[in-house]
Amino acid sequence: MRQAYHEELEQLAEQQCRMCELVGTAMRQATEALLEADLALAEQVISEDSRIDELRIATDERAFAVLALQAPVAGDLRTVVSAIQASADIERMGGLAVHVAQAARRRHPQHVLPEQVQPYFFEMGTVAVQLAADAAQVVRSRDVGLAAKLELDDDAMDDLHKHLFTVLMARDWPHGVAAAVDVALLGRFYERFADHAVALARQVVFIVTGQLPS
Repeated sequence: MRQAYHEELEQLAEQQCRMCELVGTAMRQATEALLEADLALAEQVISEDSRIDELRIATDERAFAVLALQAPVAGDLRTVVSAIQASADIERMGGLAVHVAQAARRRHPQHVLPEQVQPYFFEMGTVAVQLAADAAQVVRSRDVGLAAKLELDDDAMDDLHKHLFTVLMARDWPHGVAAAVDVALLGRFYERFADHAVALARQVVFIVTGQLPS
């Protein structure tokens, strides 16, 4: 019985890792669709989001079953409760990737982004995909040091976001209001993606230490 119980906890972690891998792929593809005005790739991101939703449901069902049948305490209880919160964060990351893909689809065949800001989104996409990969590794390894690294990568995303707004707010912005709105919304999607990855890492720190990072 005890072995089966710990296997359930391991399966919870593996499902979260799989979700992280899927949302990282989704954001990589959504960024490519955005930068290349690739309608087929945007549609793929949107249609495959259901896989992430299904995993979130499966993760929550497994977590609630463990709570109901095993009555975990201490660290195990933190693991199960954090899994429920973490699955919500990861699902939201997938939703944000979908928002990026929807923007690419909405403007197709035109590019959403003026050429001036495309390098910012290439960099933000790179950071976001790395955050998702690191989040999966944090869940798998419970490495508190790696969890702290996600905070630094989030700082890099915040810096990119701030620089992007500097460009938008410049007096010589030549691309009009509609483009500015698109750029601002898309920048926010990437920033929030990173924030959810950091929230996931903080849940792992809570599991290991019993304390949420300040």
